[in-house]
Amino acid sequence: MNGTDCKFFVGQVVQHRLFDYRGVVFDVDPVFAATEEWYEQVARSRPPKDEPWYHVLVGGASHITYVAERNLEPDPSGQPVSHPAVEELFSEFRDGYYVQKTPAQ
Repeated sequence: MNGTDCKFFVGQVVQHRLFDYRGVVFDVDPVFAATEEWYEQVARSRPPKDEPWYHVLVGGASHITYVAERNLEPDPSGQPVSHPAVEELFSEFRDGYYVQKTPAQ
């Protein structure tokens, strides 16, 4: 999914505004798609549910995260992200972005 009203796209390197980590977007939900329980426990700043949320591979780590659009900004470094799943999801890093693998790759 990559909605037309989303600021970020699959393969884009982003930075979290609050927690200052870098990551790469690997999926986009046009609105919040996790459980209400998750939202109550994890989304402490209570970001809007009716705006895009992003699945992000966290750089320098092996986990992923789910982040509201308002908590992300483009990463200006132009550098790749170190995460074990990058090679599974993307075919290359080109011009500051990751190129998503096609099903045949």
